[in-house]
Amino acid sequence: MLENWVVIPTCLPLVLRRCHACASERFRTSGKFRVNANHKLIDVWLLALCTGCGETAKLTVLERMNVRSVRPELLDRMHDNDPALAAELLQDPLMRRRNRIALDWDNAWRLETGASDLTDHEVLDISVRFAARIPVRPVRLIAEGRGLSRAEVERLIEEGKLVSAVRLSGKLSGDFTFMLKR
Repeated sequence: MLENWVVIPTCLPLVLRRCHACASERFRTSGKFRVNANHKLIDVWLLALCTGCGETAKLTVLERMNVRSVRPELLDRMHDNDPALAAELLQDPLMRRRNRIALDWDNAWRLETGASDLTDHEVLDISVRFAARIPVRPVRLIAEGRGLSRAEVERLIEEGKLVSAVRLSGKLSGDFTFMLKR
C-alpha cells in the first residue's frame, strides 16, 4: 500500500545571523522589502527584525543593478511585499551565502500524512514530498507520521523493518521514499 506524506511550511523560517545591537542570533522576516532607486540603479533588501531587541537588518537581494535589467513582474512583487517571494529568496543558496545567514526551520513546518490508518497492511510504502527545501531529520518525520518515538524508529531501522534508498540519519530536504515492514 502506498501512502503519500507532504512536509509543508507554515510560516517563514527564522534567520540565523548575529545582531550587532544585542548579540542575539535570530531574526524574524515578515516579507517586507525595501526598494531604493538612484537614477538608473536599484538596490533591494529583505527586512528582518531581531527577536531580541527589534533592530532591523537588511538582507541584500539586489545591489546596484540597472533598473531595466530587473523583470517588471519581479519588481512589482517586491513593491507589493509579496511573502511568497520572500520565502523563495530565503530558499536561494546564493542569497544566503551573500548575506552569510542560515535558516532555522523549527516550528515553521507541518507534516500532512493524509490521516489514514493503514496499520493492517503487512508492508507500507511511504513517499515523502517536500513543498519547500526544509531540512528535517527523516527519523523525526517517520516518528511523527506514524505516532512512534524516535528510539522506536531507530530500532526499526536497525532490525531492517524500515528501509529506504536514502540514508535516514542526518537531515534531508528532498523527496524520498521508505518501506515499513510489520
